[in-house]
Amino acid sequence: TLTGAYCIGTASLTSTFSMNQDAEPAAIAFSNWNGTGQKMFVVGHDGDEINSYQLTTMWDVSTAVHYDTFDVSGQETNPRGIFFSNWNGTAQKMFVVGTQADEVNEYTLTTAWDLSSAFFVDSFIFTDQESEPRDIWFDSSGKTMFIIGKTGDDVNVYRLSTPWDVSTASFVS
Repeated sequence: TLTGAYCIGTASLTSTFSMNQDAEPAAIAFSNWNGTGQKMFVVGHDGDEINSYQLTTMWDVSTAVHYDTFDVSGQETNPRGIFFSNWNGTAQKMFVVGTQADEVNEYTLTTAWDLSSAFFVDSFIFTDQESEPRDIWFDSSGKTMFIIGKTGDDVNVYRLSTPWDVSTASFVS
């Protein structure tokens, strides 16, 4: 809990969660269904997968129950970062970056926030800018993508001519 908004210096531990699905979790994302964190997603670096958890109390990880696993090894064997598009509170796309393929992999979810409905769509290779990506982020329009990496110790910015479609990405700076 933060007693000061966005100020990590005011943080105090309120709960914990030990996941048994992967020995090396790499990133985390939460659903944002009308402002509620009812699902948690953890990138499993060791198992090359995304694990989803249902939270019985919104945003409270101590109430997490494993729900589903989605294998990304067909596209990436060292996943590191994850991002979900958020159109009107529903996740329609999932994006995963990793260090094996140096690319962003795009997946469509036919049911919002449900990994069992995910399927691979396309990828975007960014080897010229970064060889060890650590995470990915998009602006709310889906037209600007950010990739942070270890090799360059930098943030790389890409523009997408079609929102949320990584095949239309081009490097900016």
